[in-house]
Amino acid sequence: MRTLSFLTVLLLLCCMYASAQYDTRIKHIPKHKPADSAEYDDGEEEMDDDMDMSDQPKKMKSMPSALSLYLPMNRNGSGTSWLPDAAPMYGYMMHHKEWMFMSHGDIYIRYNKQDITNAGSRGGDKIDAPDMLMGMAQRKIGTKGLLHFNVMLSTDAIIAGGSGYPLLFQTGESWKNQPLVDRQHPHDLFSELSASYSYALSDKSDAFIYIGYPGEPALGPVTFMHRTSGMFGPDAPIGHHWQDATHITFGVATLGIRYGRFRLEGSSFTGREPDEDRYAFDKPRFNSFSSRLSYNPSANWAIQVSSGFIKSPEALAPGEDIVRTTASATYVHPMGKNKFVSATAVLGQNLIDGQDASNSALLEATLKLKKLALYTRYEFVQKTGEELNLPGIIYRLDKQYPVHALTLGGSYDVYSFKGVTMAAGAQLAAYKGDKALNSLYGEMPISGEVFLHFYPRLMN
Repeated sequence: MRTLSFLTVLLLLCCMYASAQYDTRIKHIPKHKPADSAEYDDGEEEMDDDMDMSDQPKKMKSMPSALSLYLPMNRNGSGTSWLPDAAPMYGYMMHHKEWMFMSHGDIYIRYNKQDITNAGSRGGDKIDAPDMLMGMAQRKIGTKGLLHFNVMLSTDAIIAGGSGYPLLFQTGESWKNQPLVDRQHPHDLFSELSASYSYALSDKSDAFIYIGYPGEPALGPVTFMHRTSGMFGPDAPIGHHWQDATHITFGVATLGIRYGRFRLEGSSFTGREPDEDRYAFDKPRFNSFSSRLSYNPSANWAIQVSSGFIKSPEALAPGEDIVRTTASATYVHPMGKNKFVSATAVLGQNLIDGQDASNSALLEATLKLKKLALYTRYEFVQKTGEELNLPGIIYRLDKQYPVHALTLGGSYDVYSFKGVTMAAGAQLAAYKGDKALNSLYGEMPISGEVFLHFYPRLMN
């Protein structure tokens, strides 16, 4: 209860701060006219005469979001989550009769070396290519309905193998019936196959249903790879399984309703995380549930609080259920064409019956200056000896060991061809674990990687 109270206070403070920052904030939800034909309206959004245009998303052919005819497509996050309206969009769009299609994706071809000074014994290195490819299609149904389909694919398991890629202090899921520790698990080939239908009750409100197999329930912030603040870095957060790890769930059903700037949604979903067969479809169980309240106070902010009961998420600990609670705030400020700054703060907590609650915090930011992208991420996570697979003879398996991580990176666009950009980049990450872990990890292990990042053009 104390944690939920704290998260509620955090949400209120974020809302107050966001509202106080802008004297020229939006006074109404942008009205994207529903289409009466194959093409959507190309007209400009209604705006206040004194509005600061730098606070608005860059204009492109006006398209509605996946779950509302009266919200911009820029608001689409992962699953049913919200980004700020000012978030840039990278991808390709086309129309065919009543349908609108869009594709997006990225791939990092890289060399990754964890613990480059060999300070400990848990590092590793690998050449791999974390990637994802997305496609979507939508069309109007009548004058108030919107039908939407999403597909997301990943070849992580094909390229990196079943054990994924090295990442110090990362935990979660398994390979060959052993826990994956100091490694990030690969994503499933089919990471999302979903359909949704929304109905406009008015220009201020709509209701929707979302079905995914797999899909993402209403729990947590926008997934790390889809956040504007983290889209130019290749690594998953080490607090992933405290914040947004349910983004691939085999069996999800979500109902939601929006009124103005607020949206409330609830999900029933399968608690078990994807199994080791990354090419199959796992059994849907619908034994877990979650709810999320989202609030976008202006075009620049997206805020959410959420909580969920997750039944038996880990295959190696089938008797353990988790209550996960999260709160997050994302900020985006455009500064011109392909120039923006974005930041996200996330708090996440896992509570397992009979154990102390474990907590995580994340603060990440990206500065995009046309061809140059600079990014950083700070993390704090509490992980038990059992999660880190520590030898029980030496360590207490139920003890929580605090871990800090700081990542700095950047990339520069070096080549573009037919809407695909190739950027060359590098990053360094420094870790600081509990001093009791120094014999395994070293006092402050440093990791580094170099990469080529391929991603689609900015949509204007």
